[in-house]
Amino acid sequence: MTWRGCGTGPDDETGNALAAADAQCAEVAVPLDYRHPDGRTIKIAIARRAATAPSKGTLVVNVGGPEASRQGVNLFLDRSPALADQYDVVGIDPRFFGLSAPLECGWRTDRYLRSAQYASPTRAAFADSVAVARELAAQCAPYREVLPHASTRNIARDMDRVRAALGVPKLSYFGTSYGTYLGAVYLQMFPANADRFVLDSSHAPDNYGPRWTRETALPDAAALADWAEWASTHTPGLGAATINHIAATLKRHPIQVGTQEVTESMLPGLLLTVDDEDKSYADFSADVRVYRDAAKGLPVTPTPRQEERFALYNLTEVVPAFGFSATIANQCADRAAPRDPNVYYRDIQAHLAEEPLYGPLARDISPCTFWPTSPVEPPTTISSNHPVLMLAASNDPVLPYAGQQDMHHALRGSRLVTLASTYRHGVYRVSPCVDAAVTRYLTTGALPPTDQTCTP
Repeated sequence: MTWRGCGTGPDDETGNALAAADAQCAEVAVPLDYRHPDGRTIKIAIARRAATAPSKGTLVVNVGGPEASRQGVNLFLDRSPALADQYDVVGIDPRFFGLSAPLECGWRTDRYLRSAQYASPTRAAFADSVAVARELAAQCAPYREVLPHASTRNIARDMDRVRAALGVPKLSYFGTSYGTYLGAVYLQMFPANADRFVLDSSHAPDNYGPRWTRETALPDAAALADWAEWASTHTPGLGAATINHIAATLKRHPIQVGTQEVTESMLPGLLLTVDDEDKSYADFSADVRVYRDAAKGLPVTPTPRQEERFALYNLTEVVPAFGFSATIANQCADRAAPRDPNVYYRDIQAHLAEEPLYGPLARDISPCTFWPTSPVEPPTTISSNHPVLMLAASNDPVLPYAGQQDMHHALRGSRLVTLASTYRHGVYRVSPCVDAAVTRYLTTGALPPTDQTCTP
């Protein structure tokens, strides 16, 4: 492994940011297929910024997604400069993301977003979702030799190869969202090589894969209700009745928002809110006001946020930096999906009364239904006594709190710090109480003596 500067040119935003932070970059060769360790290899891109104080070890930062994560170095430096000074901070682009043998099946942005962010509330909409999922899967068929090796287990194996290449006996770790699942898998596979692990906003231990969103409809609805309560006092004229009016109108016909036709299938994705701060709710209110007026038949001008979203929905270009193909390949490699499309439609219909808005999005079909390969090994069973600090929001709309509690129980050596009465995903650097637990753990290795609840 040879260290070099991170920047590759004026357009390399990530590399230049790493260079500005005095990080160095390198590549580590790993097997494509760990069942054949002497076979074909791929290169994993990493970045490291050395500690400026006496080092407490090596800390890998995963930003979630899954997505390219070398920028985890900058993220941790920005959020926690004093802590970062005490560690050699490392970011890793997972296999097939970023600069690590990137996988791109040629998916147009508009087609992928039609699959990922449109719901299927009707049989006709579901038929469209099936057609798009089938189309995307077919585009990945030429890459069937690499697709089965996109799993989280292999990403964890790569992370341990990076550890060995760095010449360190143990890794510490800070993972958010998908990064929590990766961290838990690493703990299960390489417990002797793990030091201090922090997991912020965790996946459940047993559902990551093509259908991981199935349990998110009710938390999404609760988050929307929280916004509606906020709006009733902060933005007169908006609230739950507004949402009901927009939804009822879209059941009858599309509405026009500037040049964009908004349909019933688009509404759930457009009404996702993951942050209960006043500014976020105010921005969301501005969007809802536009949809309300459009539902009344009034001419409206989209907000800048809406313009940005609609531009992506209509972007016909392939943008490799988005990592869409690699994301779905990772999910399909981790856990098998039902191959009968009717399974998904029946699931939507069975829960429609309880989940009328978000259920048709959370339970929709994915390209994994038609994927050209199948997982080559079973999912990881998470069961560990290793000490772990877990962070959670009590009303996380992205990863339900019940699933985070399940991960807490599976990681029997963990302590869970919960930020109460909070609707958000990712709680580090939100609450001084949460931050203090992280600082103490990463500085001293001491977990809280019991689970802890923090107030906003």
